[in-house]
Amino acid sequence: MRTLHIPDLPTPVFDVFETYPAPAKNLLLRLRTLLYETADSLPEAGRITETLKWGEPAYLTSAPKSGTTIRLAWSQKRPKTVGIFVNCQTTLLDEWRGLYGGVLDLVGNREIRLPLGETLPADPIRHCLAMALTYHQRKPAS
Repeated sequence: MRTLHIPDLPTPVFDVFETYPAPAKNLLLRLRTLLYETADSLPEAGRITETLKWGEPAYLTSAPKSGTTIRLAWSQKRPKTVGIFVNCQTTLLDEWRGLYGGVLDLVGNREIRLPLGETLPADPIRHCLAMALTYHQRKPAS
């Protein structure tokens, strides 16, 4: 059985996580682990690059470019929640609404908002992450 390797946080990403309050940081790090576990279960997702976009931790499928960028963030404007963000030009939020509209707080055309201190709906989140990590492979050709 293969052992999953979660990479160390790159220093710039670590520095951002360190600015978040402990409950937000802990949940976001748990989401980061779910993202890497999900990517590991999807050979088609390939290698994940972890960086900052708009000053927030961001995860890109770089080889191959199978998915859309996923960002994880906390904001002082919404201190009791964290967000999983995807590109607003995707159809992901519409797809997720059809699947998880009664389970997840889906905001606008780019965010899953998760409350701090509540049980994480891990299976729906894993599925949403998998869909984002393979978005470009799954979307119909235009």
